[in-house]
Amino acid sequence: MKNRILKKILIIQTASLGDVILTTPVIEKLHAVFPESQIDFLLKYGYQDVFKDHPFVHRVIVWDKSEKKYHHLKELIQVIRDRKYDAVINIQRFVSSGLITALSGAKIKIGFNKNPLSLFFSKSIKHTLNKKNGVLHETDRNLKLVEDLTGEKNKFPVRLYPSAHDDAKMSPYKTKAYITISPGSLWFTKTYPENKWVEMISSVDNDLNVYLLGSKDDAGLCDNIKLKSKHPNCLNLSGKLTFLESATLMRDAMMNYTNDSAPMHLASSVNAPVTAIYCSTIPEFGFGPLSDKSFIVQTNKILKCRPCGIHGLNTCPEGHFECAISIENRQLLENQ
Repeated sequence: MKNRILKKILIIQTASLGDVILTTPVIEKLHAVFPESQIDFLLKYGYQDVFKDHPFVHRVIVWDKSEKKYHHLKELIQVIRDRKYDAVINIQRFVSSGLITALSGAKIKIGFNKNPLSLFFSKSIKHTLNKKNGVLHETDRNLKLVEDLTGEKNKFPVRLYPSAHDDAKMSPYKTKAYITISPGSLWFTKTYPENKWVEMISSVDNDLNVYLLGSKDDAGLCDNIKLKSKHPNCLNLSGKLTFLESATLMRDAMMNYTNDSAPMHLASSVNAPVTAIYCSTIPEFGFGPLSDKSFIVQTNKILKCRPCGIHGLNTCPEGHFECAISIENRQLLENQ
């Protein structure tokens, strides 16, 4: 398919922010092979700003799932059909994205075989979590979707494009050395406990700035951590920055501390140093950090219950959350 002319390409990923960021190598690869093609991206409402001023994304299409989800889905399918895409690349494995792909009208419809509607795709690719001779990263799995189109097997980076305006807005926070901490997660079992963050920040040098990052939903957690740590130069920025502003701030930090969650991938998107804490999940699933300077922190205990699932859970199934509690403070600090 490499010599086929593709004027319009649509990429679909309407899952979480981290999943969207891990799709960016597909954008980079398609642009490298088809530089004249128009690449559009379909994502969930709330994440559209991540592609603001992106040089290779022509149009961002937003699906609002917050209300009237299926009414909006019907409208969305019509919009996509009207756009007359030559190829639709579906990176998500849910029924809804499979329906969008199947009804898109595109001649080339590619997605993973785990999508329930993959039989209606022109090509489906096997999705596997593990590789016999090592860990297969999610970005490599995603890139396999377009190999037949591009004829290329080389890697492409996870990458976002903060603007000069983002740099300028963040510059006042960079007048002295700092670290960032993103303590929140969508899932309880992926979230390093509040008291452990407090313990960690309390042991950080008082002259070092500590910036707490996250969404508006993380503001309360960050306020508690700031208050309890009593660090004189700790600032809660959760809910106050855009995704790209946060990425810009991360890029120049001494270190960025995250859970196994979206901020880890945000750091990777600008090659920022990152220390990722794994509680219930494990890096062998293939969602680890990709920055040149990256570290993984996890329990040294052998726990038969870990991992308890591919994704996080709302509660610890065993009731002890030992995978997080047993991580020691020194494991985080030794990576600065």
